[in-house]
Amino acid sequence: MAAAFLCTCFIAIWAVLLNADNAFVAEFALQNGIAQMLLFLFVVCIPLWRTGRLSYVDIAWPFGLTLIGAQLMLAAEPGNWSAYIVAAIYLAVGLRMGLGALTMGLKTGVIFKHEFPRYQYRHEILAKQGVKNPGLHLQIDAITQGLANISVLAMPGILILSNQGAPLSMLEVFGFSLWGVAYVLETIADGHKLHFIANNPRDAVCNVGLWRYSRHPNYFAEWLVWCGLTIASLPSLMAVFANAGALTGGVYALALLGAPAVMYFTLVIATGAKPAEYYSVKKRPGYAEYQRTTSVFFPWFPKK
Repeated sequence: MAAAFLCTCFIAIWAVLLNADNAFVAEFALQNGIAQMLLFLFVVCIPLWRTGRLSYVDIAWPFGLTLIGAQLMLAAEPGNWSAYIVAAIYLAVGLRMGLGALTMGLKTGVIFKHEFPRYQYRHEILAKQGVKNPGLHLQIDAITQGLANISVLAMPGILILSNQGAPLSMLEVFGFSLWGVAYVLETIADGHKLHFIANNPRDAVCNVGLWRYSRHPNYFAEWLVWCGLTIASLPSLMAVFANAGALTGGVYALALLGAPAVMYFTLVIATGAKPAEYYSVKKRPGYAEYQRTTSVFFPWFPKK
């Protein structure tokens, strides 16, 4: 139900973008939509149909962000620093996660030979619900992530690029700076986790460094990435209200807020913390205590 509802919302937002009065926005939405559909068709939907594995999404989704970044970079006017920066952010986020997923897949066999545990959790949920066609539900899950790339997750880039010629504002500087902090935090969290895994038993609970204050500091940092992009897009959103009216501005505002909202839902509930911890409790004897003492998402001091 949630995936079908999100699909409907994403398609509605994309339809609004396709019919925008701003010719740049309409053209960008069309090109991005075609690119994302082809990417997800050949990288996710067909492999999912043949293998039953949803993990291919972890390759297509980040490289979809890379495509958005490349499109933004090509469309930016010379000297438009806001557009260059947001394009570079999409490229950095997409390439980091996409290349990381490919490297992990080739080294461990996950994606190409077996499912990520968080997607195996989805298989188990569908089995418990007794759905008659689980493959269709998995395809809808995959398509939903592709539709996010043509709507809410593309919105920050579309807004900033549509405001061509505007000088770099302090709000944009703050948003981009927040992204930079989040990107560094996510890198540090991943480094702490990899170092812990390399030097401890497989069933040990990683509670060092940033993982002492949050059970998923990497997910929290990824969410902050989209908060930073949303904040940086606010001056461009205000320009839409001034030039295109309250109705268009309101739709764009809802779509823009959808980026951090959708990422929070994904990282905490859909494919993030909840399914990951479902298996961690079973595999790691000390994980239940870790859950009791440590915040699940937002960093905070451990409980005594």
